[in-house]
Amino acid sequence: MMDWDKLRIFHTVATAQSFTRAGEVLNLSQSAISRQISALEEGLQVELFHRHARGLLLTEQGEILFKTVSDILTRLSAAENALLESKERPRGPLKITAPVAIGTTWLTPHMQEFSESFPEIVVTLLVDDRELDLTMREADVAIRLSPAKHPDLIQKHLTSLNNSLYASNEYLRASGVPGKPQDLKGHRLVTFGEDVRLPFAEVNWILKAGAAANEARKPAFKINSLIGMLKAVESGIGIAGLPDYMTQGVSNLTRVLPELTGPKTDVYFIYSMELRNSKRIKVFRDFLVRKLAEDGLNKAA
Repeated sequence: MMDWDKLRIFHTVATAQSFTRAGEVLNLSQSAISRQISALEEGLQVELFHRHARGLLLTEQGEILFKTVSDILTRLSAAENALLESKERPRGPLKITAPVAIGTTWLTPHMQEFSESFPEIVVTLLVDDRELDLTMREADVAIRLSPAKHPDLIQKHLTSLNNSLYASNEYLRASGVPGKPQDLKGHRLVTFGEDVRLPFAEVNWILKAGAAANEARKPAFKINSLIGMLKAVESGIGIAGLPDYMTQGVSNLTRVLPELTGPKTDVYFIYSMELRNSKRIKVFRDFLVRKLAEDGLNKAA
């Protein structure tokens, strides 16, 4: 059985890459730390560090042990937070990951209200179109546009978001308002470029909306970012299909051809099985459900 005190010291040394810096963190002498590491290496019969003039580097065996101890410390921290939450108001860190567009344009403006309601929850919001690994605690909770695949993750379907056509008021005054879908042929259309990742196949559905079978529409402008597309439409460059949540509060945009809607985008709330009893997760989930309802975005799948 490995000694936990030695493992804790090993983790600190590996993080600091120095006996001296680790000693400052642990309030131990350099010689005491060196003895503990040597005893751990002797007990395991492996070398954990390469020692050189500039500091310490983990060996291959050291990397394996460091990853394992890091995972244990993460789980202990989660257990500690869970125990505290079982007795108190929701408190502690909450790391949220969300896609760039929804995280930036919809979620961020609501976070002041959440922080005021739960001042003891310290929020970190990571806007990233990559799916961070919740099982490795890269984040505590994810808002995603596709369902979870890992069996150790819990998910709740939050809503299905609509996509509609929008143009700036200035563009419509200059170019006219399309009265029927076929009129899109005579307008400047904004579409996604080739290098874009969205959770539905027909990302450029505006090119086919109301078009005849042999009609080939060409975009006037292409871009690989939803936020960039919103800014392009605001500037008056043309008409684009945008998620409805992105246009809330944007005063110079008008929805055109309201009878046309694009593919729906499903939104999921996902978190690790380990956090199923977390009050932080529960109050944040309830907050999201309430804000979606208040914003008229709580549509069923």
